[in-house]
Amino acid sequence: MRKAIIFFLLFFIGFNAVFAQSTLKKVIAVNGDGVYSILRKNGLDPIKYHKQFITLNKGNLSKNNGLFIGRTYSLPEVEKETSSLENSVPIDSAAAINTTIKSLENPKTIQSTSKLEKQEYPIFGKDFSSVTINDNALDGAVYYLISGHGGPDPGATETYNGTLISEDEYAYDVTLRLAKMLISSGAKVYIIIKDPNDGIRNKRILKVDYDELNYPSKKIPLSQKARLRQRTQAVNNLFLKHGKKYQRLVVTHVDSRSKGKNIDVFFYHHKNSKNGKRLAENIHESFKQKYAKHQPNRHYSGTVSSRSSLYLVKNTLTPMVYIELGNIKNKKDQKRILNHENREALAKWIYDGLLNDYIKKIKL
Repeated sequence: MRKAIIFFLLFFIGFNAVFAQSTLKKVIAVNGDGVYSILRKNGLDPIKYHKQFITLNKGNLSKNNGLFIGRTYSLPEVEKETSSLENSVPIDSAAAINTTIKSLENPKTIQSTSKLEKQEYPIFGKDFSSVTINDNALDGAVYYLISGHGGPDPGATETYNGTLISEDEYAYDVTLRLAKMLISSGAKVYIIIKDPNDGIRNKRILKVDYDELNYPSKKIPLSQKARLRQRTQAVNNLFLKHGKKYQRLVVTHVDSRSKGKNIDVFFYHHKNSKNGKRLAENIHESFKQKYAKHQPNRHYSGTVSSRSSLYLVKNTLTPMVYIELGNIKNKKDQKRILNHENREALAKWIYDGLLNDYIKKIKL
């Protein structure tokens, strides 16, 4: 009798497990899907449900827990009290993060007075390495900055006065200027794509090179998908490390269209990210105000929209904004990026939008 009861209980438990698995929602992986993106696309917090997804689909994943296009995967059952993606308490799986980018994470204080403190950041170049900490307006905020392309991929290119110019060099220069402004207000900043010898440069023609590295100091691969995956993983690992802090990602690119197409700076965000949308809108508002002040007779046509098909937009965990700074082939847009004062202005306008977003967020 006792053996019969035990057999019945084991059968009952096994039956329930099979039944529960059979009632789970199924999805088919399509091109570009990863574990994080497929969870996010189906309304599940990627941080919270990542391990459950791996367990459910064990044996149906690649050796790196990648998805196979066309295969069917089970989604974890949603718990009753599900915290939102951008305010969840993550499990810190980034304990082994390499922190060799010492110029940003462990700056050297070169002056400390009762008024202002100065710190040395070699990443900004010899002429701009000294950063004055003006205030603590962004104290507690963490920013990840990615300038588009880099390494073996210079991005969009064009010939200007007989010299090759490339997207990655100008996006990187704007990114460095933005990083310096953020640090001066007390923020913690990670420059994900960095060049060991190209600091901030007040030149029109920025020499094209291919020695950029991915955080912390990794060689950037030739494959586009591998490059995007590498920088995405760097951001996601750091995001997990910093837990519930206010964290934002800013990606900068320079577009490439027909030479006659003049475009204003425009912004993308993930369609399911309220914080990402708010971030993009705050920077967009900054640009609208600056155009109204400095070019009152010119209509600013920059837009904010969702574009979740972009790999970084789709797969990074932190709220983010993807910025297109202009058309590298258009003469008017070239003035915007080739003039170093204009690059400084672009960085300042982005900074103002980021500051406004942070102030609004901490008041909520």
